[in-house]
Amino acid sequence: MIRLDKLLSHAGFGSRTQVKELIKKGRVALDGIVCRDASRNVENESVTVDGKKVQAASAYHLMMYKPSGVVTAADDPKQRTVMDLLPEKYLKSGCMPVGRLDKDTTGLLVLTTDGELAHRLISPKRHVQKVYEAITREVLKREDVLAFEKGIPLKDFTALPAELEIVEERVARVTVFEGKYHQVKRMFLACGNEVMKLHRATFGPLQLDEHLSPGLFRELTEEEIDSLYLAAGLERK
Repeated sequence: MIRLDKLLSHAGFGSRTQVKELIKKGRVALDGIVCRDASRNVENESVTVDGKKVQAASAYHLMMYKPSGVVTAADDPKQRTVMDLLPEKYLKSGCMPVGRLDKDTTGLLVLTTDGELAHRLISPKRHVQKVYEAITREVLKREDVLAFEKGIPLKDFTALPAELEIVEERVARVTVFEGKYHQVKRMFLACGNEVMKLHRATFGPLQLDEHLSPGLFRELTEEEIDSLYLAAGLERK
């Protein structure tokens, strides 16, 4: 089941605003009956625009090894984005990043055509964990581990309790359960340290495929897709 305006947008009839105008003008029909309700849920009905049948867009779920130097955004007039790394068929399908990684952060980025799945996966209420590998400027201390465990007050919010494992003097594995802007870096800064390199190794049940090189991606397996829906508390569409 999918909203009519979302279905048409994914099928290439324009932005959500443009397809709403299309629907408002009475150019869209469900099973031959004109429908002017953009929020109408469509399941098995035949959808036509100006009498021509609409083919539902394919659903895609991807894993990308995000390289440093590209931004996580749908588009940017000045900088290269992760969307520039995808073939046209994924762009036309409405495939979008789930959350974001900073421009200089590398690692696992999930992309999907399912907006509800994306929303659930990045919601702090779902507690979907992300594991990062960080290299810091200063030597890590036991006090840092305790601070992360308690949750760290930042200027605009208090970061939820997180796990900090010291791997080497300046190398750590950090597990967080939310994904606010620059969160991991800001948490280290609050402890008087600075992140020099940051890499996301896992997102929920997914681990970055060791066969992927920076800038490359692959479609998720059926088992991986099922695990994401389970983590999001959703039934797979």
